[in-house]
Amino acid sequence: MVALAAAVGAAGLCAGGVAANQAAPSVYQRQPEGPGAGAAEAPTDTSTDAPAAAPATAAVEDAAAQAERIVVSSLGVIARAPSFAVKIRQKARVGDRVLVGTGRYLQSGEGEEQRFRFDSTLTCDSETFEFTEVSDGLFCWTHRHNGEEPPSLQRIDVRRVRGKLLDLKAPDAADGASYLGGLQRMIRLMRHWFRFTKATPIDLDGQPVWVVEGGWYAAFLPIVLPQLKAKAATPGGIGPADMPDGMPWQVRLSIGRNDLIPRRIEWLAIPGTRPVADGPLETIAVLDLYDAEINGPVDATAFFYQPATEGLIDVTEMYVTTLGLMR
Repeated sequence: MVALAAAVGAAGLCAGGVAANQAAPSVYQRQPEGPGAGAAEAPTDTSTDAPAAAPATAAVEDAAAQAERIVVSSLGVIARAPSFAVKIRQKARVGDRVLVGTGRYLQSGEGEEQRFRFDSTLTCDSETFEFTEVSDGLFCWTHRHNGEEPPSLQRIDVRRVRGKLLDLKAPDAADGASYLGGLQRMIRLMRHWFRFTKATPIDLDGQPVWVVEGGWYAAFLPIVLPQLKAKAATPGGIGPADMPDGMPWQVRLSIGRNDLIPRRIEWLAIPGTRPVADGPLETIAVLDLYDAEINGPVDATAFFYQPATEGLIDVTEMYVTTLGLMR
């Protein structure tokens, strides 16, 4: 998870902050036929004076809308599951180092009763990177131990996060898990920062999946990377070679066609020490999710978390102050 955080959140990709409050247009307004539940279709201008949309443009918008629907539906499957458990394999490249590891994600309950636990261990050479995230209903705890660095422990008051979401009129304020952590937040953040453009049906390890591809919403990049604001104003804009090493340019989600459960998440970029020449995108981090089980038995003691309070930092005030709505 630490290495994946380097790939996903090198610039602080979090729910809070100014950028998370920026309204962004969504192709989800269009509703072509496709998998998953959708919102009401946007009104259509039937005036004879209105120019017809170019077929190619309409096809691109329909493909993007289908991709968006698949991701939203997958999030809904996880959020509404009475229980959800999945094992994790992960691999990431950070500079000239390759980290590999395992983990698991557990979730139980619905609405305000929902709890989750995310465990991950990555190794590289002789170093180990451990990450644990637990929401016990009262607090969301985050414990990190990165190599030889001292361990860190943070917590967020879950009730205050729900209260802020109610103030913001968030439709999912009752549970708020996607604003706290775990697999829901990981996918929700990708949906917030990236715009999905197409979904391709393939077989992955013998299972039918949709491979959903997405790239940055361009208006967010100068906010996330203010050092590239001038570059964003040029005719060519920001390109993949301009991104910091370890920060993704594109994402790919492999989602089951039959059950809409995520099977793989990939982050793509041009790797290498900056400056770097333009070149093909490569996978810099991958998260494989396997042996997924919905509505199976979950040990309730997994969400019981009482760490030593030495070094504990309560970040509730900062988190709630900067919390903004995600799409």
